[in-house]
Parts: sequence; structure tokens; C-alpha cells
Amino acid sequence: MRVCVLGGGPDAEREVSVRSAANIARALAQAEGFEVALRIVDDLTVEEAEAIEADVVWPALHGPWGEGGPVQSLLEQAGKRFVGSASRAARLAMDKLATKLAAASLGVATPPAALVRRDDAACPFEFPCVVKPVHEGSTIGLWVCSDEQQWREARDAALRREGPCMVEPFVKGRELTVGLVQRREGAAVQWRALPTIEIVPAEGLYDYEAKYSRCDTRYALSPPLPAGCEEELRVWSLRLVEALGCASLARVDFILDDAGNAVLLELNTMPGFTEHSLLPMAAEAEGMSVRALCASLVELAAERCGTVVA
Repeated sequence: MRVCVLGGGPDAEREVSVRSAANIARALAQAEGFEVALRIVDDLTVEEAEAIEADVVWPALHGPWGEGGPVQSLLEQAGKRFVGSASRAARLAMDKLATKLAAASLGVATPPAALVRRDDAACPFEFPCVVKPVHEGSTIGLWVCSDEQQWREARDAALRREGPCMVEPFVKGRELTVGLVQRREGAAVQWRALPTIEIVPAEGLYDYEAKYSRCDTRYALSPPLPAGCEEELRVWSLRLVEALGCASLARVDFILDDAGNAVLLELNTMPGFTEHSLLPMAAEAEGMSVRALCASLVELAAERCGTVVA
């Protein structure tokens, strides 16, 4: 089977995407039955997508363009089968406010939020609060504000960005994540929740540097949690990916506050595959190698019927 792995893109997470794509391509090359091409792109047109000679495309791209719908729409228009969610689900999941609305309708706890507006003289929430882009990941463009001056600086910086930003209360607590993959179970394709991982940064926030550059962050697989908490996280995660129509793989991030209550942070439809990435780590804890995981996801994508542009 011919597979083309796409990496790069114009988004702020380009470097992470290149690393993810290289690891995926390496894993598939080590598996049996795959002819793998790694392609680093700056942009992609429908004509270029149509010209890709592959049975399956894996857009290992991160950020609004790469995983937020535009690339998925191009691949759909080009009639390509690909790993990951279709364009509609990708757009919804990349939009943190839309994801919050969906989560609330499903009974998934999530902090309140509001768009940052030019006429916001005062912060709509008590301090500390968090200001962040609606359509970014990897804590890019995130500000934690402890007072009015920091709020005003974050608000002004947010308004200078191209896309919308949001503000929500800062929830102090333990950072937890649930990886999910689709797997064939007999005649059906089912979502499977992988073991919960707790992220323990050496200091401060689990920011871009802690995620991808430093080596001092600790990861605890299936950490001790309050009774029923891990099952609740799994149920919420499965409910959310099914409601949004996600496909192939996903990762759902939560905070467990000091009172033992979990709240949703965000949903990621194309989790990373770098050396520090959490979904491959969780899969390996269940005995599934990165090679087997990548092969399984490509094989499922190859089985899909043609997709319809949303």
C-alpha cells in the first residue's frame, strides 16, 4: 500500500509537524506492506493533492490550516483517503468555543469562556484567568493573567493576532490526557480509550517548551485518581469524539482541580508523534508499538469509502 505522509505547513507548530511526520513515516517504513513517501509542504492546492500518488495520505499537520479543516477539505475535494477526521469534525474540534458548546450539551464539564473584545475594559472573570487563541494548539499564544495590568496586556496582544482569542478562568490542578484510537473489532470500527496520562511539568505550565524541547516533564501512566474519575474521563472523551464525528485518532485534555473535579480543556484531532507525544506513549503502555499503531490507522483509512466535502 502506498502512503504519503505530509508534514510542515504554514502554522506555528510546523517544527513539531515535521518531527511527527518523520516518525510516522519511519514507523510505516518498518512495517510490512507499505511504500512510504514523506513530503514536507508549505502549502497545498487541490491540484497538488490530486497529484499525490498514494492510496492513503496521512496529514501529520498541526495547527489551524493543517488539522483545522482546510487540508482535510482539500484532500476530500481531491478524492483522497486520509488518516484523521474529516473537514467538518476537524473545524469543530479546532474551534475551542465550538468544542465547549458541544461538550456542555453532552454533560461534559468545561470552564466558562468568552471572546476577547476590544471594548472589554475589565476581565469578565475573576483572576487568575487565561487568554488564548480560539484556533491554536500547543499553548501557542497563551497568557495567564493574575491582575488587571496583565489582563490588559494580554487583551491587547490578543487583539493584534489574526484570529479570535478567548478568555476563561484559570483552573489550577493536575493535567490529564486521554488518547483515543479507532480499531477494528470484528465487522465494526470502534473507538478505544487508551490509558490516562498525567502530565507533571518540572515547573510552571505544560507549555510549548515543556512539550517539545525540554526533557524534565514527567508522565504518569494510569495515575492514582479519585474513585470513578478515570472512567468519567474515558466516557466523556468517547462521547465527545463520537458527537463531533471525529475519526482515526484523537486526544482529549483535562484538568483535575484541587476539589477533585475534572474539566475539559480541549480536543486534538491530530495528536503529535514526536518523542514526547502522549498518544503513542499511551498506546505503547497497552502493548501496541508505534509501528503497529501507525499501520492500523493507515489500514482503517484505506477501508473508508469516498468522503463528501462538508
